[in-house]
Amino acid sequence: MKRSVTMSLRAALAASAATFLFAAPAAAQESSAGDAPTSDADRYAGSDEEIIVTAQKREQVLIEVPQSITVVGEQTLQRQQANDFQDYVGLVPGLSLEATTPGVTRISLRGINTGGVASTVGVYVDETPFGSSSGLANAAILAGDFDTFDIARVEVLRGPQGTLYGASSLGGVLKFVTNAPDTKDFLVRGQIGAETVSGGDMSYSGGAIVNVPVSDTFAVRASGFYREIGGFIDSIGTEGSDVEEDINDAKVFGGRVSALFKPSDRLSIRLSALAQNIEVDSSSYVESDRATGALLYGRLSQSQIIPEFNDVDYRLYNGAVDWDFGFASLMSSTSYGIFHQELLSDLTFQFGGLISAVLGRPLGLFQSQVTETKKFTQEFRLVSPESDTFEWLLGAYYTNEDSAIDQDFTAFDRPAETPATGLPLLGAAQLVSDYEEIAAFGNATIHLGPRFEVTFGGRVSRNEQSATQALDGLLVGGPSNFEDSSSSETVFTYSVAPRFEVSEHASLYARVASGYRPGGPNVLPTAAPPGTPGSYESDRLTSFELGAKAETADGRFAIDASVYYLDWKDIQLIAQINNVGLNINGGTARSVGGEVTATVRPTAGLSIGFNAAYVDAQLTEDTNPLVGGLDGDPLPNTPELSANVSVDYDWRMGNVAPFVGANLRFVGEQVAEFDPSFREEFGRQPLLSGYEVVDLRAGVDLGRFTVQAYVKNLTNARGRTSRFGDPGTLPNNAVGTGIIRPRTVGVTLTAGF
Repeated sequence: MKRSVTMSLRAALAASAATFLFAAPAAAQESSAGDAPTSDADRYAGSDEEIIVTAQKREQVLIEVPQSITVVGEQTLQRQQANDFQDYVGLVPGLSLEATTPGVTRISLRGINTGGVASTVGVYVDETPFGSSSGLANAAILAGDFDTFDIARVEVLRGPQGTLYGASSLGGVLKFVTNAPDTKDFLVRGQIGAETVSGGDMSYSGGAIVNVPVSDTFAVRASGFYREIGGFIDSIGTEGSDVEEDINDAKVFGGRVSALFKPSDRLSIRLSALAQNIEVDSSSYVESDRATGALLYGRLSQSQIIPEFNDVDYRLYNGAVDWDFGFASLMSSTSYGIFHQELLSDLTFQFGGLISAVLGRPLGLFQSQVTETKKFTQEFRLVSPESDTFEWLLGAYYTNEDSAIDQDFTAFDRPAETPATGLPLLGAAQLVSDYEEIAAFGNATIHLGPRFEVTFGGRVSRNEQSATQALDGLLVGGPSNFEDSSSSETVFTYSVAPRFEVSEHASLYARVASGYRPGGPNVLPTAAPPGTPGSYESDRLTSFELGAKAETADGRFAIDASVYYLDWKDIQLIAQINNVGLNINGGTARSVGGEVTATVRPTAGLSIGFNAAYVDAQLTEDTNPLVGGLDGDPLPNTPELSANVSVDYDWRMGNVAPFVGANLRFVGEQVAEFDPSFREEFGRQPLLSGYEVVDLRAGVDLGRFTVQAYVKNLTNARGRTSRFGDPGTLPNNAVGTGIIRPRTVGVTLTAGF
């Protein structure tokens, strides 16, 4: 992962959480795949079943939930070959993605993004929250990029979810819902695939699922997958000549096992374990002209001296008990998760000349880093039965997170590319933090007649945090002493959502809701000047939303539309104060926009989908000058306009069921980042041009076997999705820009028994 550096090396090393974003921001990359994700009013393709979701932590029909939700179902994921964020998240209206490295991803909803260290979108796997809630563990760029193999659906809740989902969900929630074990049917399914990318290596994949109903009350489901993803970017070293081709290849593999014990209709116990590894050789960015964004050297390339890597491991364990007492059901969810990242970044172009001059020999520099979060959570919920008059939910939540980030800066001899010996310690940094939260929450729906209801809720959260930091090395002037730091905070969030049912198939709703990101401690040097903030406060967001959902009685047409206004205050930013990088509060922003998703089924087997989002998100106050944002600047990495059109057709020929499909995806122009040096030079913030992507797919379902072929990015569009790099960060005054995957052609074979 590369990151632009706008402060001195000492300040970067002393930058608390900002320290550990030192090596180059993940660039924004939106999916190159097209899709028609299931809208609030839609049904899964080819099915007349109503969609059941758990957005409000009880099972509900999707069209009856008074908020904006998109669901991407299992069949859609399979047809689209949508394995990760890159393949499907950009297709959800109002959602943006920054990621040139698998496993290193920032997701934002409705434009709620200014950079920063803490996440604005919560990520869940079933009942398990993933990632740190604090601003000290890089959670913003480490969203869980879980593979979708054997996933039942992905639910995306837009707008703040502070009442039911708590901290760091002020933009919304992305929830992976896995397939549960089935106590009735035995299942074995396997899949293999291969694909080629234009100008790059071959890719291969395989996976298998088995479901075993041991008895009428007990079942086990297990799945595993392996993906080898071919690279398409070349390293050109220092002289512009080929050094290594296709350096950005990756491997993603893992599995999940789940056991379900259901002795009666009133009691179920489910135990689950998930493991996933992501191993990446280099990020997928290309060197581009600073002013125009045009490719340097006329090719997809980067100047890498020493091979980079970025390895990410996920481990999640959950035990869920659901016990129906009649008057209410008790849900207990106990979870433990581990996130572990190891990376190596080449910093030779940034600091090689400096250390060579200081130490009197030709040297390069690389950064190695380990980031880890261990998170325990316990949630209890007491949920009333369905009722035509009054429904309620009461809950309690506890979490404890232990996080650590370790960085080392190491010189290597050139051209040998071996670690240099006989040198003093150049640089080392460690940040250890603890986050503990306890919360109580409630939600209720009052039915004021057969057509009108009001849902409201509230949550009180209390968090306590502590942090310790240490620095040492020649480049930071020797060891630095820091005082241990701590903070505590109590936050209240709420939601109110009236809903009017126009008819059995149409409704209107309004929603006012709030969300927050926790504040936390800043770790300060003992000699920090007076007035340097020892902590930062939570930032708050309030959402005002109006929406409509409707479908025809026969399901041939469905539409889901919403408009919103978001008011964001005390935005958390990274800034440098007195030569120390800190998290601070500063400035305000707002986002105004609308989203629409529509589906038309004019005849059996034919489905036409359309979704679009308009997002006008901008600062309403200047940020800290070092951040570089001014009042009126659009928030970064959020296209003002995006849209997708999809067409799918299935038909039967005896026992054979062919299918075809196509997508056209449009992503509009967007601001790349807040860059004060670029503004000073060019009078504006840097921009990323809009782009279009065409995808095709076709296959045949033979019963037990399905064969599918697909083309992603048919026209080989070179859509740019992110930008980073101050002058001197990369050679020839270049910047790094994220780029969508080139034209990819593939085939899969699925067999089920």
